[in-house]
Amino acid sequence: MPTAEKLARSYPVFAPDMPGFGKSDAPARTLNVLELADALAAWMDAMSIGRAVLVGNSLGCQIIAALAARSPHKVAGIVLAGATVDPAGRSRREQFKRLLLDATRERYSLMLLQLRGLCEAGLKRSWQTANYALEDRIEANLPHIHAPALVVCGTRDPIAPPTWAKQMAAMLPRARLALVSGAPHALNYTTPEELALLVSEFIERDVSAT
Repeated sequence: MPTAEKLARSYPVFAPDMPGFGKSDAPARTLNVLELADALAAWMDAMSIGRAVLVGNSLGCQIIAALAARSPHKVAGIVLAGATVDPAGRSRREQFKRLLLDATRERYSLMLLQLRGLCEAGLKRSWQTANYALEDRIEANLPHIHAPALVVCGTRDPIAPPTWAKQMAAMLPRARLALVSGAPHALNYTTPEELALLVSEFIERDVSAT
């Protein structure tokens, strides 16, 4: 929300909650990444949003990549900030270690928000979603995304580190890479000013030119 609020000063901004999370309805079963992408596409249709610049963080990037690869007509551009999952750390044990390290670098208020979100979604849904995230191969979708792309990474992000961000940018046909100095994983919450500026520059320079 901090980044969305800053972008809303210049653009129409929508921040949908995925099914089962936030204020959305909870489906009977947990949706995988492809199903979440389909849900996002259906939501865009329901809101009469033809094409949009899609901005995501962490798992949100996986959902965006799946949608962009399958429904390119809906995507004017994508911003992948702290995109998961780094293939070099694709295990529950490694992800847990990285999450613990990142927690020491994030704002304390974010930890409280995440705890509340975990309680609202429920442990079962949260655990299954994490498993689906690990199973998803975002790298399989990236080469098929031909919309302009911006890959953003915090230099202190242990979950999706700069080495992985550089690999992602190289896989995307039309990508730029931006590193935010000192930022951890949730740079959309911790460094919203920097991310909003990067998104604005991307829209004006790359998306508007297409």
